[in-house]
Amino acid sequence: MSQCFETGPIRPPSEASSLLLRLTRNCPWNKCAFCHIYKKYQFSRRSIEEIKSDIDAIMKIAEDLVNTSQKLGYNGTINRETILQAANEHMDMQDEYYRTGMWISGGAGTVFLQDANSLLMKTDEIVDVLNYLTERFPSIQRITTYARSKTISKKSLEELKDLRKAGLSRIHVGMESGSDKVLKLIMKGVTGAEHISAGRKAIEAGFDLSEYFMPGLGGKELTEEHALESARVLNEINPTFIRIRTTVPVPGTPLHQMMLDKIWTPLTDEGKVIELKTMIEKFEGITSKFVSDHILNLLEDLEGKLPEAKDKMLKIIDKFLNMDTIDKENFIIGRRIGVYRYFSEYKQDKRVEEARKQILQNFSSIDDAVMQISLNYL
Repeated sequence: MSQCFETGPIRPPSEASSLLLRLTRNCPWNKCAFCHIYKKYQFSRRSIEEIKSDIDAIMKIAEDLVNTSQKLGYNGTINRETILQAANEHMDMQDEYYRTGMWISGGAGTVFLQDANSLLMKTDEIVDVLNYLTERFPSIQRITTYARSKTISKKSLEELKDLRKAGLSRIHVGMESGSDKVLKLIMKGVTGAEHISAGRKAIEAGFDLSEYFMPGLGGKELTEEHALESARVLNEINPTFIRIRTTVPVPGTPLHQMMLDKIWTPLTDEGKVIELKTMIEKFEGITSKFVSDHILNLLEDLEGKLPEAKDKMLKIIDKFLNMDTIDKENFIIGRRIGVYRYFSEYKQDKRVEEARKQILQNFSSIDDAVMQISLNYL
């Protein structure tokens, strides 16, 4: 039996410690104007046999790690020395041993199902995989996946409940926007009403639901529409989490071409913050946890459970917007070059001042420099 197992290219930041189990390859839609991840690849389905073989391979690696630990005198405990030793003994599978070892050493509690929309599989097949997985790893407490609203809508409530009962506990949905105009512009293939229907159904089935909002996605042309309609849709869904993913027009994507053709005008960092303020101000009657957990987001401080966190987040936004121009630009630059992680950490820094001077010498504006810096993260 081969011990190699497949993994896909991405997962949410909140799944950094999770085992990545690939159920499908790439994205079945693959038309979103902003996304560059899957553009060169075709979607394909993996067989149940392939997926179970991957689970068996992970199990075999876990057993090897325990044996290595015992040989080293650690009584089965998986630590860094154990992982490195076992990985060095399997040079052709070092990455698999390292990833499995880190997962086990962290408690083997969470799994993320890849790739972009694995719920496209038949429900009974997913249930079969989930049962097989949890039987072999009883320590698993949370299993999550990406899914499209369109796909969730097509599954019956009973099917979704079957998935929840089998162990799938959280679904991440790329809402991106609640505006039909923006969704059409970016070729999302779904409407705001479909987002609402799918979100409500997922919650009724018992799932934790993460909905993603992309500041700047509507460009300058649709910024208010994007913010207001997204707030309306999120108010209707009341998801468990609202997660922020800042828009960056990556070269080679349709969105970047729209920018070059002057169909779509990118927002500045400040414009995206104003957009977030507009949306947050319109939140009413929801209890979602708001999370800004991505390196591309300017204000990572924007986090907390609604409605209690609403005023706190708006105060942070207003404090940023009320800064003088130089301080505002210095924070933006410092955040982008890694001097500051949080807005609360901002203070004058010689490194930032020097970077600002160099940027103004080499770029036409701070905004142009920020876009180039942001692309380095993708």
